[in-house]
Amino acid sequence: MSEQADASVHFDTSDTRPTKIMYVAEATAHGGRDGYVTSHDGRIDLRLAMPPALGGDGNGTNPEQLFAAGYSSCFHNALVLVGRRAGLDLTGSAVAAKVGIGPNRARGYGLAVALNVSLPLVDQDLAARLVTAAHQVCPYSNATRDNIDVSIILS
Repeated sequence: MSEQADASVHFDTSDTRPTKIMYVAEATAHGGRDGYVTSHDGRIDLRLAMPPALGGDGNGTNPEQLFAAGYSSCFHNALVLVGRRAGLDLTGSAVAAKVGIGPNRARGYGLAVALNVSLPLVDQDLAARLVTAAHQVCPYSNATRDNIDVSIILS
């Protein structure tokens, strides 16, 4: 990897709020965790069920799985974006997300996220810089920053 590619992995993160909304997704849930959720365009129509670990039958998806799917795909897209801006090919890269739920001190519930990032064709030092940059531009990372624990593991 060239020094020029390394130098271009930088983003201004002074304000992470959008200046212009480019797309709005809409979904409606019925019945909470034991119901169903649909998107306004019909692309999502899913049965929801509490996982067995939380006392349910597990015969449907759940908000944590949906959050994991959203965060992993969003973070991977951010990673590809910063890689492309740095002139890098991230073929074979992947991001896996684990989302945990449990009680918090405020007598509610909180989430914790672990992202496992695989960049097999990139050396470890550059991969770490790319992951740091992706964490700054990813909308999910910006939404969760200082609100839930997010750990990022580079494998």
